Amino acid sequence: MTKDALKFFQSYIIEMIDVGGPNLPKTISSSLGAKLGKLYKERGIVGIERSLKQSYKVLNAAPNIQKINDNTYKVILKYKKKFCPIGGKHYPERADILQESLCKPYTTGFLNEIDPNFKYTGKILECNLKSNNGTCSYLLTLEEKEDHRG
Repeated sequence: MTKDALKFFQSYIIEMIDVGGPNLPKTISSSLGAKLGKLYKERGIVGIERSLKQSYKVLNAAPNIQKINDNTYKVILKYKKKFCPIGGKHYPERADILQESLCKPYTTGFLNEIDPNFKYTGKILECNLKSNNGTCSYLLTLEEKEDHRG
């Protein structure tokens, strides 16, 4: 039953992109990420590392988050199977559009809610949809927002 639900979700996302272009799912993904971030904060799950780890565990990933320096984290997600909960099985042609339309906006919306003092950017290093080895990884960069309150 779960497998069928995931297949439906994945088909639905691809159809949204096909019909509405990549910006439709970006907006929805960002909003959903922010809602999850708000829920986490209400439940006391705070901090970038702790929040990210919890969110990826829910997707059955084994997250490894390494702090490179004050502004950069390397996030590595290992899955038991060569399967992406967002994009499904190995499908290199869909990887970039799913990253830009779903993964990045969702994570950015989530982190903006967890800690709005930073601007977040991600650089995908490895995507399971492309590599087909059960690993996703990215660099997460934080840039402190300027306070314009005068």
